[in-house]
Amino acid sequence: MSLRLLLPEDGVSELMLTWPDEPRVFERGRTALDDTITAEYLTDYVFTGCVPADEIAVIKAPNPSLNQRAFMDGSGRSDPAKLRKLYGQGHTIRLGNLQRVMPFLAQVSRQIQEDTGYSNYVHAFLTPPGNQGLRHHWDQQMAVIVQVSGTKRWQLWRPPVEAPMREYNESFRVWKDDYIATWEAAGPDVEIDLRAGQSLLLPRGWVHNPHVLDSDELSVHLTFAIRERTPLWLAEKLVEGAIATPDFRRVLLPSVITSAQLGSQLYETRAALIQYLEGLDLKEVASNVHKVAMTELEYTS
Repeated sequence: MSLRLLLPEDGVSELMLTWPDEPRVFERGRTALDDTITAEYLTDYVFTGCVPADEIAVIKAPNPSLNQRAFMDGSGRSDPAKLRKLYGQGHTIRLGNLQRVMPFLAQVSRQIQEDTGYSNYVHAFLTPPGNQGLRHHWDQQMAVIVQVSGTKRWQLWRPPVEAPMREYNESFRVWKDDYIATWEAAGPDVEIDLRAGQSLLLPRGWVHNPHVLDSDELSVHLTFAIRERTPLWLAEKLVEGAIATPDFRRVLLPSVITSAQLGSQLYETRAALIQYLEGLDLKEVASNVHKVAMTELEYTS
């Protein structure tokens, strides 16, 4: 079980059996993940120009991410010299979707999906000593933060919205100008200094403001973002087979869409959908949905 590379046994049990809604820190100990994905390995990956430019973000709080042209060469590839300079100026370098380019992490990601039925992705964050990349925000999925090197302070606030998912209640979509001032005035609900060898379970919706206090040591962490399945996902799987029924594929005339007939059409469609759902063989659907859960990669809860 690949989750055991990220968490100790009690952390795996808590994740699998309760899916906690409060942050938790676990002593991970040393695993094959620590032996394989080291700070030196990731640093070399960045500063040799191997990282696809589209998977890099360069951030220094309080500013937004830099335009990709700031760290690309004339051919559209990442420029290691520019990245090294930006890093030296205090910018965090985020390496996205490492499960797509690193065979070891591709295997870990696949096994996590086999363990949980949840698709997932892996980002790495390299933050220079005494600096900060991303500021206050929240995410739409559970994150397992694996501290690889150094220490990062995580200031956490309880979710200001309930159960964000996909485009619903994303932080940048429902952001309020007074959020940060209010949070800073009140102080964090939880503050964690996450050290190498520790892992943090960070449930979706929790506001986080991570930064490196140590002026001598860089921080490197991996974020395993685990996309929870939801009842809406099941509802979509129940409905999507309706496309095989010709009546659900027939054209609705503009005169229906733009007139009072739309209400009666909605009523008829709802009735047809209920009839379709009642006729499903749920045992067969469950088997198909299970297969999809093990293989579907891009679904985001």
